[in-house]
Amino acid sequence: MYVLGVDFGGGASKATLLEETGKVVATATSEYKTITVGENGREQNPEDWYNATKENIRAVINKSKINGKEIAALCFDAATHTAVLTDENGKPVMNSVYWTDTRSVKEKKYLEENYGKEIFRKFKHNVDTIWTLPQLMWVKENKPEEWKRVKRITFAKDYVRGKFTGDFVTDYIEAEGSMLFDYDTMRWDEKFISLIGITEENLPKIVTPLTVTGKVKKEIAEEFGFDENVKVICGATDTAMEVFAAGAIKKGQTTLKLATAGRICVVNDKLAPDKNVINYSHVIKGLYYPGTATKSCAASLRWFRDAFGGDYAEYDEEAKKIPVGSDGLIFHPYLSGELTPYANPMLKGSFTGITGAHTKGHFARAVMEGVAMSMKDCKDYLDGLGVKIESAFIIGGGAKSDVWSGMIADALQIKLVKTENNDSSFGSAMLAGIAAGFFKDPEEAIEKCSVKTGEILPDKERGEKYAKLFIRYKKIQKALEEIYNA
Repeated sequence: MYVLGVDFGGGASKATLLEETGKVVATATSEYKTITVGENGREQNPEDWYNATKENIRAVINKSKINGKEIAALCFDAATHTAVLTDENGKPVMNSVYWTDTRSVKEKKYLEENYGKEIFRKFKHNVDTIWTLPQLMWVKENKPEEWKRVKRITFAKDYVRGKFTGDFVTDYIEAEGSMLFDYDTMRWDEKFISLIGITEENLPKIVTPLTVTGKVKKEIAEEFGFDENVKVICGATDTAMEVFAAGAIKKGQTTLKLATAGRICVVNDKLAPDKNVINYSHVIKGLYYPGTATKSCAASLRWFRDAFGGDYAEYDEEAKKIPVGSDGLIFHPYLSGELTPYANPMLKGSFTGITGAHTKGHFARAVMEGVAMSMKDCKDYLDGLGVKIESAFIIGGGAKSDVWSGMIADALQIKLVKTENNDSSFGSAMLAGIAAGFFKDPEEAIEKCSVKTGEILPDKERGEKYAKLFIRYKKIQKALEEIYNA
């Protein structure tokens, strides 16, 4: 028997087929676009997620040559904060505002000035444009015709799963990213949902990630050959699944994520409320994975690829030829504003120090180094809170690059541990495996499925060079921030 995990990331969906022994049998990936609207708008089409899901499921079944009836359970995950607004027939009334969208600056300011302390107390986060509440306030104000048609508000993974089962639920980890969910009462907050003129009836029922949400629809079962009793569980957010997939299941274990966004998450047995720390529950009850974040991590390199051509393998080869510091070329990866430690959606990306001697290889390396500097900003903030990190599991698409991973290890001066599989679809597959009875709990799932493949150790000499580069990086950020804020 097998289980299937499907992820919807910032630029692509991935499916992982896992067999009962814990071995990955097949994977498939399908890209889709984030739609840019004006200078600050970022949207995705929910139907792109659904179509990518179906494409990937067909691909893993064909690759593995299994019968669809051999799949015992399904689990989906996706980037949090991303609301899907649907009409009375369950059809989206518009594209989803993606979490990197920064059009809700006015709404952010209103919430800060009028409810800032209460929001921080209830939702454990400062107000920012990344959260669902200010995004929904923006939609209500700027898309009144679409807003009139909204009957249900759900989230990315829950929308796709609902297309498979017809359910209308979400998990509490997803809800924690909405700025509509009270951490202490574990319920939708009546006061703040009323700010946008909705009630609990418009929002999904809150369940656990392992909750079986329903049976697949007859047409879905026929399309993929599923047994009608295949288990479909709620699932959780992509980062929760990545932290689990990497094997960070004990207090103090750390993950460093090089994906669309960059994260450093430290597993803890309590929340860490702080203006620059993002707090979420772990899939293991009683644990959390508070951490810092940079908005445009691997997204920066994908932007560079899409804008200027080439591919990631080429960038690695070219970057190897360029010295530390890219001969004075510095990149700031603030393509959608920035989170830690600036919490400023108005920041912009920049290349500085350009000369006629710089090549495409210099620019590619500068993008990688700029992200490394941003991740150093994240680590330094945790250092300031007394959270000392000496090693971390490195995860995300960027972790496939030994060149880039090496820059991160050198810049942060920490050991990075590599594992064979660590993406969120793998985590979702393991969670589905628990639901199917393959593994009794998350600990056994990690024991049977996770394989360490190596370590990347920091180089002290290169680290000293990056420390000097970081001083310049910070000075440039400070000099440009005033311009962007204006």
